[in-house]
Amino acid sequence: MGFSVDMLRGDAGVVDHQLARRSLINEVKKRRISKDSVCDAHPELIRAARNIGEPSKTVCPICEEVNVVLVTYVFGHGLPKHGKCVTDASDIEKLRRTGHEYAAYVVEACPGCRWHHLLRVLPISGARPSRSKAAQ
Repeated sequence: MGFSVDMLRGDAGVVDHQLARRSLINEVKKRRISKDSVCDAHPELIRAARNIGEPSKTVCPICEEVNVVLVTYVFGHGLPKHGKCVTDASDIEKLRRTGHEYAAYVVEACPGCRWHHLLRVLPISGARPSRSKAAQ
């Protein structure tokens, strides 16, 4: 699932990769980089895109046949080394309530030609649950 910046924590700490994306697409269109070298998504990413990703209205810039799908992986405290693929906003809210810092990586993937690109990295942080004064 692709998440907006507002949904997480404002725009502080957001890393957007749109310029790199545009540059890479231009290089492919100019045939300086082969399509084969950019259409090499890992099979697990394509599986996630097909089964649990968030459909988008963006046509794949490489094959121009199908729309790309957004897949979000979260990395941080207590999660597997390979991250956790989140599928809805409730997953993000659960992580925010832990009080730990996480990073959400939003990746676009084309289930048709296997193009993929990291779109943005978003911070996820939440306040630790407040303790009552009696507990202090």
